[in-house]
Amino acid sequence: MAQPPKPTVLDHFAQLDDPRVERTRRHKLVDILAIAICATICGADSWVHIELFGRSKLTWFQSFLELPHGIPSHDTFGDVFARLDPVQLQNCFVSWTQAIAELLPGEVVAIDGKTARRSYDRAGKKGAIHMVSAWATQQSLTLGQVKTDEKSNEITAIPQLLELLDLNGCIVTIDAMGCQREIAQQITEGGADYVLAVKENQGRLHEGIQDLFEGAAALGFDGVPHDHAETVDKGHGRVERRECWVITDPDCLDYLDPQGQWPQLKAAVRVVGHRTTEAGDTRQPRYYISSLAGSAEQLLAAIRSHWGIENSLHWTLDVTFREDHCRIRKDHGPQNINTLRQIGHNLLKNETTLKVGIQGKRLNAGWDEDYLLKVLLG
Repeated sequence: MAQPPKPTVLDHFAQLDDPRVERTRRHKLVDILAIAICATICGADSWVHIELFGRSKLTWFQSFLELPHGIPSHDTFGDVFARLDPVQLQNCFVSWTQAIAELLPGEVVAIDGKTARRSYDRAGKKGAIHMVSAWATQQSLTLGQVKTDEKSNEITAIPQLLELLDLNGCIVTIDAMGCQREIAQQITEGGADYVLAVKENQGRLHEGIQDLFEGAAALGFDGVPHDHAETVDKGHGRVERRECWVITDPDCLDYLDPQGQWPQLKAAVRVVGHRTTEAGDTRQPRYYISSLAGSAEQLLAAIRSHWGIENSLHWTLDVTFREDHCRIRKDHGPQNINTLRQIGHNLLKNETTLKVGIQGKRLNAGWDEDYLLKVLLG
């Protein structure tokens, strides 16, 4: 069998420090990474399964990996990923995603967190890990992720994630947890725009934006410069109508932020979702602030794109990759296996010749070694 070219994704992980002492390095670190990535793509979700996958594909792996001592044991996989520096691994991941992602001006990047529920370690008194990810909504790629500190939350993790990424020209959307002046400042200093959800955690701002829109609505928006857009979706026995109002008038924004504390604040946004089902009608208003003086149509599209991170990323990790069922818990293992899943997910999304969903691609990669190699090469 002709030797295939070296998988390009592995080039970005070549600088990783091997956590093992020299005398215990029977297997090359790059070989361990390659096997683990391929196994994760094809459905393995434990170190035992990764070893079984490697042994079943030994001849194929020998065609492009050195494997001086064959396939590592599951104990070796577990030990290496438990000790591998997760920050280094994540930096390599970001380096790779920046190489394959082509972020165009106006690309919406959604930032949101997710807990790997079964990663808690009761014996070690460690809670489940919580990862904050940046998701390029148009390209369906994870750009990077950061683990929150055990005694902290997303407010401290989001700035760390933003430091890793080049988001110049993008629109960054974050839920209410990330509605912080320092985060808004960091986004605008990086050349991006923000769209931040406003809830009760920002008491005065939330009351102010509610009063602003309720007062304007009471006047029928007469004399209040604004823009309006509406979308309607039907399906699965329901009708969903979303209305968006955007106010960019400087006087109104001065009322909302009289001391000018929010960096480059240029728009206040109200989105009202109307849902009609057999059970009845519901109405839910949401509020946002933005540094983007865009149209209602543009801002509504950005907000709806943010909601897609749940369906396009978190749902896939839970249902297809079974993230919430993974019981890897030792040391850095939970965080590093999470990064492996993100690598696998990005590789599958980046491969577009097979017109099926992620689950179909995973199955086909397990059956067809040529296709697996195509996925791995990106």
